[in-house]
Parts: sequence; C-alpha cells; structure tokens
Amino acid sequence: MKLQNIMSYQAFGFNIVSEIDLPELQQGIISNVRGQITISINNLSEMWSELSDDCTGPFVVSKEYIMFRVEGVAIFLIKDGNAIVVSPLQPNREDEIRLYILGTCMGAILLQNNILPLHGSVLSIDGKAYGIVGECGAGKSTLARAFIKKGYKLLSDDLIPVTFINNIPQVIPSYPYQKLWEESLAEFNMKSENYLPIVYRESKYSVPMEDLFESETIPLAGIFVLNKQDGDNIELKELNSINAIQEISEHTYRNFLIQRLGLLNWHFQLSAKIIENIQVFKLVRPTSRFTANELTDVIIKEINGGKSK
Repeated sequence: MKLQNIMSYQAFGFNIVSEIDLPELQQGIISNVRGQITISINNLSEMWSELSDDCTGPFVVSKEYIMFRVEGVAIFLIKDGNAIVVSPLQPNREDEIRLYILGTCMGAILLQNNILPLHGSVLSIDGKAYGIVGECGAGKSTLARAFIKKGYKLLSDDLIPVTFINNIPQVIPSYPYQKLWEESLAEFNMKSENYLPIVYRESKYSVPMEDLFESETIPLAGIFVLNKQDGDNIELKELNSINAIQEISEHTYRNFLIQRLGLLNWHFQLSAKIIENIQVFKLVRPTSRFTANELTDVIIKEINGGKSK
C-alpha cells in the first residue's frame, strides 16, 4: 500500500491523524474535541497468528483491543480508543480499507470511548437530531435523502454516535458523505455517473453532502425504527420502554462486540437512559411503492405534535 503524507482530519468528535488518505473526511484540526485518533500502517501478521485461532473467527476481542481480518484486504487493530493500525494483505485495496476504517474500526473506537454507535442515518430537524435505524435494505439512507432534498441537514450516515452531555443524549456528527443505491438515486433524479461507486458494490454510490451537513453536536430527540412489509399502508407506532431498549440493542452497530468488550451493563444502562429522554417509534413502509417523501411528511407531522409543517 502506498504511504500518503500524514493527513489531519476531524470526524466523530475526534481529530484524526492518518497515514492513509481519507478523502471523505473534513480536513483540519480543531481544538474542542474528545481527543486524537492515529491511523497507521504496520505489519500485524505475526500478532494475528499469535492471538487468533479457529475459535476466534475473524475477530479477536479483549477489553484493551479489537483485531479483525478481512481476507485479501487487511488486518485491522483498534486499541485504547485512540489508535487504528492497518496491515494490508494485498496491494491496491485502498478503497476497501477505507470502508473498514470508517465503518467497523470507527464503530470499535466509539465503543472503546463509551460512545454508543447506532446503525443508521441521523438528521438535524429544527435543531434536534432524529435517527433512522433499521435492518440492511430497510431504506434508511433513502429516507434520509428525502429529508435532505427538503433542506434538512445530515449528521451521519451508517453510524450514529450517541453520547451524553449534561445528562442529555447528544449526536456527534461524522463526515459529509452518504451512501445511496442506484435505484434511490434514480428516484431523486440524481445521475449515478456524477458519483463514485463504492467498491464491490457497483450499484451503490458515495454522495457528498457539501453544505447539507450538520457539523455541530446536537441533542437527540427521537429514533424511528424503519421496517418494510407487504401491503400499501404506512404505519407509525410509539414503542414502550421495553421494546425501545430492545430496538436500541438490536440496532447498535456491531452489537456482537458488546459482550466481548465487557460492556453489557454499560450498554443497557445507557440505552435505558436514552429512552428516558426521547421517543422511539416503529415506522413501517410498504414495499409496493416508493414512499420516502410520504414518510418524511409522517415523521415531520409526528415531530410537530400531529401538525403538518
């Protein structure tokens, strides 16, 4: 892997100093951050051989570090909440390596810093953050794009970093890009040739947010759990506390790491504290038609207390 000049970025509330080019991130160092993350390149093959076995699978996890291997791409080490080490296994895999750095590696960094990473998109609506979570293919990013087309700003796509400031849940912005499938681009009259395809997902594209990115940490006010089903109706239902905690657990990014990191009690207590402060809704969309624009109206009406904006 070709080494780049050391670059400085900001994302997820951290300054990031990296040997690997990360063009999706905002460049520069800021003072009011949680700390600094270093991203470096080193050979981890021997360490991986010593620590891994047939029982560990692709992940080796302790309270101090997380290691994982992506065959043919790289070995990754995330340690102490402030360092990511990458050991490339083949040349010319930079695009894939970046995906794992900005995804699984950053999710692990957040957990090591006791910041809850939810899997979804999050938007700024009237100065407050509203998350959209759901299974892969539920339509989270597409729904987020419908809000963006109406002028609302994106805080994060794929990872929703939640922390507490003065006992209020807050969402930390990540970086100003969104991932969209080609069919979603078409629904919004966006031409795929204007965007870079995401490696190994030829029909998914990386879309820059430009001036439609919210760069400030803002309070979390609600979470919408997006589901899809047969039929033609849109359904919205507020969840009780037990079901809301279950949904937060299910939609925690890389939630299989929670127990292995010894964070079960922390995760439950934080989830319970979050739902004391916000509302969590189940939002069901039909698969029979494109409903993203209708869903934005349903959400905005709920946010406004039953009144359309």
